[in-house]
Amino acid sequence: MDSKKLLEVVVKAADDKKALDIVALDMSEVTFVADYFVIMEAMNSRQLDAIADNIAKAAELAGAKAAGHIEGDAKTGWVLIDLGDIVVSVFGHDERGHFNLEKLWSDAPMVDISGFMAE
Repeated sequence: MDSKKLLEVVVKAADDKKALDIVALDMSEVTFVADYFVIMEAMNSRQLDAIADNIAKAAELAGAKAAGHIEGDAKTGWVLIDLGDIVVSVFGHDERGHFNLEKLWSDAPMVDISGFMAE
């Protein structure tokens, strides 16, 4: 599966569970680690786990590498899902502000993902 199609799967799965402020960064010209970083937040720990689980299941159903490697959980306030070409970070609100990945990777252009989300 190409990384753009996987990005759509990830964003739709996050949006299905009402993830907040979903941002995708095009990392292809910034680092060799991944094509995209996807960052989002959850309103509470239950939602954080639900979002991460839904993304992992959707990616696996779409043929991604067995949903890659997953680190963290709702207790830590940050779940990282490594899908190879895409790295997903699901944060609690405070943790997202603390780590501020968008600022850390500010030289990576944002990807327009509005077409992937329900209206």
